[in-house]
Amino acid sequence: MKRLVMILVFLVIGGVAGGGYWYWQKVQSGVTADGAPRQAQGKGRGAGKGGGGPLVVKAVRAVVKPMPVVIEAVGTVESEHSVQVRAQVSGVLQSVLFKEGDKVKAGQQLFQIDPRTFQAQYNQALAALARDKAQLENARAQQERLEPLLKREFITRQEYDVAVTSAKSLEATVQADQAVAQQARIQLDYTRIHAPISGRTGTLAVKSGNLVAAGAGGGGAPLVTINSTDPILVSFSIPERQLEEIRRQRNEKEMRIEIVPDRNAPAAAEGKLVFIDNTITPQTGTVLLKTRVDNRNEVLWPGQFVNVGIVLKVEPEAVVVPEAAVQPGQEGSFVYLIDSESKVQVQPVKVSRQLGRDVVIAAGIRAGDQVITEIPQALQPGATVRLAGADGKGPGERGTEKGKKGKGGKKGESKP
Repeated sequence: MKRLVMILVFLVIGGVAGGGYWYWQKVQSGVTADGAPRQAQGKGRGAGKGGGGPLVVKAVRAVVKPMPVVIEAVGTVESEHSVQVRAQVSGVLQSVLFKEGDKVKAGQQLFQIDPRTFQAQYNQALAALARDKAQLENARAQQERLEPLLKREFITRQEYDVAVTSAKSLEATVQADQAVAQQARIQLDYTRIHAPISGRTGTLAVKSGNLVAAGAGGGGAPLVTINSTDPILVSFSIPERQLEEIRRQRNEKEMRIEIVPDRNAPAAAEGKLVFIDNTITPQTGTVLLKTRVDNRNEVLWPGQFVNVGIVLKVEPEAVVVPEAAVQPGQEGSFVYLIDSESKVQVQPVKVSRQLGRDVVIAAGIRAGDQVITEIPQALQPGATVRLAGADGKGPGERGTEKGKKGKGGKKGESKP
């Protein structure tokens, strides 16, 4: 008897648990206990209170417009010509004739090293040259005087040859003196250091009054570094799979390279491709390219990172939708499309490329198709939607408000 009672109790408990689970499944699937769709019941209960009805969405139409075919990369701005200015003679730095960061021109004097020692050496070389020139003139005069005497045999041939040899020896001495004087002049000129190129100066490594040493090794750090800033180069790398397309389009007029320091700003400069490296980097599978651009206003600065857009060509009729309309999915990108009956369809699309906030669609939709740009959480495929107006309400809402007022009646009244 006790066993029968326990079996009955377990059966009752199992039946209650099964019924509760069945009811929970119906609620979760959107069907009430009586078998009616819960959404439909909600509509019936909220019909007079604005509940239910089509979802209000924002949508735009896909448009056709010219869009460039762009390869994007990150580049580094570098000076086309950079020179480290060093002293070529040793001495005390007497004066600095510019300020750090100044823009200088080629040939402009930058530094003055104490020239007194080199001026003395130059003067000494000039004096030796003048002395030997005087001796050469005397030797040549002596040779001219002895020449007629030799013809008359008043002197021996040996005496005349000695005079000729002395004159030639002094000619060589004068030439050596001229070389020494020229070298001394060059050393003296080296005390005045001029800008080898036009550009902008960097940090000044040595202040006036310090002793500077000649040569790249002995002088330590350069006195100053000058970087040319106009024109300027931008170097960047691209994947090797894109190299063939760039080489094919390189000589086309449409191809250009845009430099954008800030992604949200317009292009700061445009240029042409001037360099393609002769090898692909095995470690990264990329190839180095360079472009030269005008930089009169010095918008670009050496060492700066910039965005590079390689415009290969312009596609005249590209189908474009906003970025917000394209959704990611497990099987690829898709958009929510509104058909002619105001119902929502999930439409797979093939994205060609993205430029800013515009997405170019290669396949899936056509110009004029309406795509939803703001996706409500409750949006489901097949649902009926209406477009939001300028005031944030759909046309149906505005019509409902007018219907509530009635013809000639007050709001809330109804005609019999």
